[in-house]
Amino acid sequence: MAPGSQRSHGAGRRPRPALGCAGGARGAPSSPVPPRSGDARQEEAVRALARRLLGPRAAAVSLSVDPAGVAAAAGLYRYLRDFCGCHLSWSGAQLRLPDPLPRLRAEIRAAAPGRYRYYQNVCTQSYSFAWWDWARWEREIDWMALSGINLAPAFAGQEAVWQRVYRNLGLNQSEIDKYFTGPAFLAWNRMGNLRRWAGPLPPAWHLKQLYLQYRIVERMRSLGMTTVLPAFAGHVPQGILRVFPRVNATRLGHWSHFDCTYSCTYLLDPEDPMFQVIGTLFLKELIKEFGTDHIYSADTFNEMTPLSSDPAYLSRVSNAVFRSMTGADPKALWLMQGWLFQHQPDFWQPAQVRALLHGVPLGRMIVLDLFAESKPVYQWTESFYGQPFIWCMLHNFGGNHGLFGTVEAINHGPFAARRFPNSTMVGTGLVPEGIEQNDMVYELMNELGWRQEPLDLPSWVTRYAERRYGATNAAAASAWRLLLRSVYNCTGVCVNHNRSPLVRRPSLRMDTELWYNASDVYEAWRLLLSAGAQLGSSSTFLYDLVDVTRQAAQQLVSDYYLSIRQAFQSHALPELLTAGGVLVYDLLPELDSLLSSHRLFLLGRWLESARAMATSNREAEQYELNARNQVTLWGPSGNILDYANKQLGGLVLDYYGVRWSLFVSVLVESLNSGRPFHQDQFNQAVFQVERGFIYNKKRYPAVPAGDTMEISRKLFLKYYPSTLRRSLAVPA
Repeated sequence: MAPGSQRSHGAGRRPRPALGCAGGARGAPSSPVPPRSGDARQEEAVRALARRLLGPRAAAVSLSVDPAGVAAAAGLYRYLRDFCGCHLSWSGAQLRLPDPLPRLRAEIRAAAPGRYRYYQNVCTQSYSFAWWDWARWEREIDWMALSGINLAPAFAGQEAVWQRVYRNLGLNQSEIDKYFTGPAFLAWNRMGNLRRWAGPLPPAWHLKQLYLQYRIVERMRSLGMTTVLPAFAGHVPQGILRVFPRVNATRLGHWSHFDCTYSCTYLLDPEDPMFQVIGTLFLKELIKEFGTDHIYSADTFNEMTPLSSDPAYLSRVSNAVFRSMTGADPKALWLMQGWLFQHQPDFWQPAQVRALLHGVPLGRMIVLDLFAESKPVYQWTESFYGQPFIWCMLHNFGGNHGLFGTVEAINHGPFAARRFPNSTMVGTGLVPEGIEQNDMVYELMNELGWRQEPLDLPSWVTRYAERRYGATNAAAASAWRLLLRSVYNCTGVCVNHNRSPLVRRPSLRMDTELWYNASDVYEAWRLLLSAGAQLGSSSTFLYDLVDVTRQAAQQLVSDYYLSIRQAFQSHALPELLTAGGVLVYDLLPELDSLLSSHRLFLLGRWLESARAMATSNREAEQYELNARNQVTLWGPSGNILDYANKQLGGLVLDYYGVRWSLFVSVLVESLNSGRPFHQDQFNQAVFQVERGFIYNKKRYPAVPAGDTMEISRKLFLKYYPSTLRRSLAVPA
């Protein structure tokens, strides 16, 4: 959705929802804006979206698109949100429309201060999208269009094209199979971090992903979005060295906690002629398959130290990547994640950053300032030394559950970035590693992308609660204001990576620190339960009740952990047995029951979606192992253990619960025997439990069971009084 305007017209008593978006910024890309979807095509696409969203009531809204406009869907959502009190999110929709629909005296018009509203992280493809079918993609693209997103990656199916390219270059299938990872880890294969792990990719995977990609790019473009396609970053399979023995390629170091069995990929020298041959061949093949909007993504040094810090070398690399794009598409624009600059600041000093960025002509690259809400890079790079950038909210790591936000930072950060001297900011972005969590934060960020100044957050969140539940409820609104000031208002450098003892391997040195007052969450829990009589039929309310109860239970786990640790260190066996018993035999099973009562908190949903992508039992087993490994060990031996932790019904009981049971048992045995507790020995024993979960072959339900309200109330009556006693015992 480039600058322009859009209208929704009404006739007679029909409403006239209309939204104009106009905008731009200094440092906007110099290449032409990609061609837009035709007016008639887009109008029909938005009408079809309205029918999917509103059913028969969609006929009451008459839509048309101005020749310059591309955000009619965003105009529709603004009308539904601001005039009809509706709400749409990952966890559900509240679309109770008034009858008759409100008429508008004038068009709604808005100016977007930046050209782009970007969405998706490279990692989201694996943490959230890995097992999606078209029905789920369709809902996401609808949400994107309604949210005003106008720039997003379309990465599915690229391995099928790469396989074609590699075979044409002379690699055999075995060499290709040793390169691609399994589906749940492709994000890191694409960035040169990983190879082979949990692979290979079956032929049917390629066919299914190609089919999905055709539909994804067609739908995104029909709704006026600019698609970002993948490009060549320089990483190659080892087989290239067999086919071209004189090629100049160097093996990179290991990534994260993986050794060279599954990492240490080869990077082509930027001066080697094969860099251009491979890069241009791939992109030409990709464009032939899917068309193009002229924007391409490539990340050469994501969490990987370059072979040299010489600025000349870094410029040659970025120039080689860019030339391989323009060799296939002279209008190419490179979209690059800026994560590397803040991830390895010791390496990426100003001279190195400037060199990498200036290897590409100014205006032909857009940098995603990926973690701008906590660690903005534009401030110490003179606005990326002249290259356009998008101010992004990362917010979530690994798709973890856990209430979290940096609302003050995102409410002020984009506006400060626009005012920065010689700012080259061209938009805002949402770049979570995983989605389907903390709906409020994403609704807020989407709205801020259209704003000219910060919002009054307490007022905004009060209206948010009303729209989300479809009713005014004082207790629910108070609960949201409490959450806003506590869990959602982390300040300073905040990393939303859930480190609660609940989802981490137990030890005697676990982090229980919070950035907020725990009593605010307990009080929000009480308030939401009190609103249940009025709001209990709302699907979004029930989701929030699970989520807030889950957060309260997570806090309680920390409290019981501290009691367990204190009892062990004091050699108080009765107290250890009591605290450990409550945790293992009551709190964790009750939490698992709560999560199992809601569709969106089921382990079975994740595992069954993986199996559904398969065309044989063998594939189904491989995909399920991929899905299980990602949310637990993340690698063969716990290489990135619990990075992508989730709080899901089934996982809490059979993975986290079993770990905690073993931990308590080992501590009790230590006190009984007088032998000291050894963490290394425990780690070896618990690894067998963790690995056992991945291979247990148990099928978990994908359909919820139990009454969410009743389970939450039961937990509340059992545990809330102790939270009051605890807060009274803590000195102010």
